[in-house]
Amino acid sequence: MSAASAKKTPADDAKPVKKRTCKKTEKTPKVETTADATSVKKRTCKKTEKTPKVETTADATSVKKRACKKATAKKTAAATPENASPSTLSPTERRRLADRVFATLAERYPNPSCALDHMSPFQLLVATILSAQCTDKRVNAVTPALFERFPTAEAFADAPVEAIEELIKSCGFYRAKAANIAQASRAIVERFGGSVPATLEELVQLPGVGRKTANVVLGNAFGIASGFVVDTHVLRLSRKIGLSDEETPEKVERDLNELVPQSDWVDGSHRLIYLGREYCVARRPQCDVCPLGAFCLKRP
Repeated sequence: MSAASAKKTPADDAKPVKKRTCKKTEKTPKVETTADATSVKKRTCKKTEKTPKVETTADATSVKKRACKKATAKKTAAATPENASPSTLSPTERRRLADRVFATLAERYPNPSCALDHMSPFQLLVATILSAQCTDKRVNAVTPALFERFPTAEAFADAPVEAIEELIKSCGFYRAKAANIAQASRAIVERFGGSVPATLEELVQLPGVGRKTANVVLGNAFGIASGFVVDTHVLRLSRKIGLSDEETPEKVERDLNELVPQSDWVDGSHRLIYLGREYCVARRPQCDVCPLGAFCLKRP
């Protein structure tokens, strides 16, 4: 019995050892090797393919932007007189610029006048209301038939709004303009005896009449310089030239009233408008031949 037991024991012990050895040597290394290879391959792909492309694109874009900024800065500096920044003009420098601008414009346009055709203060009031978001040329094409049909404030006050609309339809926003003209006419008849009032405070109380319209009527119909007229041309050119940093008509008017003598408010506004139509057209400014080209700040 003891001999048999001695023979079986080594064999029995050898079998489990052999099985454990196979599991460790055959299966485990294959899993680890595949995983390691895949991991190494993935890390290599990320480093060699993705990362460099992102970094290169970002670097190129950054360089391009910096180059654009430098080019823009150089262009702006070259367009600015004495390389002065438009935002750092002192009051004295801005007043000097304004004197130079309006002296030059007075030489270029010695006898300016209102571009809206009219025969009375009331006709000018109606024409100015129609000129909002519309060219003076179009208004002048519409008003002859309009004033022939309705020659006075009383005639407009009694007219059906639809009849006014039909005659001014080509001026744009014709419904709102017709309503304002009819209401303003009634107010003039009822409160001012059919005559257009000659004060800024009274004019701006009429429907459809703001400071710009009131300044136009007072300056051109009554010879009263109540304020610098700021229309779309004056608003755009004042900032482009460097006369004002503001963006609203009221604030630009305030700046121009301070820079320009009151005696030049009426003619000065006409001259800026002439410049905007002849040289400084919004979409295609002719800076190379503009009379202000040597000292205009040429701001966007």
